[in-house]
Amino acid sequence: MRKLFAFFIAVALLSSCQTADDALTTSSTPVAVTGPAASAIAGDIASRLAEQIGPAGATTTIKMETDTSEFASTLEAALKGWGYTFVTDGKVAKDVKPVELAYAIEGFDGQVLVQVSTPSIALGRAYTPTAAGATPASPLSIMQRN
Repeated sequence: MRKLFAFFIAVALLSSCQTADDALTTSSTPVAVTGPAASAIAGDIASRLAEQIGPAGATTTIKMETDTSEFASTLEAALKGWGYTFVTDGKVAKDVKPVELAYAIEGFDGQVLVQVSTPSIALGRAYTPTAAGATPASPLSIMQRN
């Protein structure tokens, strides 16, 4: 548990060194999270993100890098369940500025560390995958950006 806590602190510190521009990146070496684990993690992190960025509305459109992984499609479905819309063809109305969303998934000591980021906030949490899904293995980490 101490290793996990130290890892979380290191990720938070390194994340705070990012520039505040609109360029968000995804993990270069993602861990494949599939099936019930992908669904459980996406559902939890989507609900936590919805708590932080506010209710979905006509002006809340999310832009996420195209990814065919099961986790990406499950995360998109979970956020759609909260009422968010997604940029699907790369085009949005002139009066709509989409919220750019990026995510990273890393494996660490049999657990999965998930980080979801927008230009204004980053959420991170460790999960323990199980045959029936996944359970949170750490508190939710929230980093707000100015």
